[in-house]
Amino acid sequence: MTNKRSYQISVALFCAYFSINTAIAATVVTIDLKNHIFEPSVITILRNTKIKLIIINHDDSPEEFDSFDLNREKVIFANSKATLFVGPLPTGSYDFFGEYHPETAIGKVIVTNCETRLVDGSEEVQKC
Repeated sequence: MTNKRSYQISVALFCAYFSINTAIAATVVTIDLKNHIFEPSVITILRNTKIKLIIINHDDSPEEFDSFDLNREKVIFANSKATLFVGPLPTGSYDFFGEYHPETAIGKVIVTNCETRLVDGSEEVQKC
């Protein structure tokens, strides 16, 4: 095998290993789409965290998840789910919406320096 070919194989294996580890390390966030409304509509994540966003469409019609801020768009067919990877992101606010129902299917990803967790499913607590 030539040195060039060995180098190409090494680079390909490194990239595959890195992408698999990155995908495994991502925090999973699930959003349900019901009656053309994202639930939860606001997601708070820690700065520089990669998230695996799973969107489950419970409606009988398709929706397109769209975000100019996140540079993502994905059609989610009726009664199905889609997966997107987002981040790592700097602190800030990132809007998203459903292109087919932009008046109701709206949401936001808030990226903060604080660790956020739900307490008793009723309130969010931030630990900075």
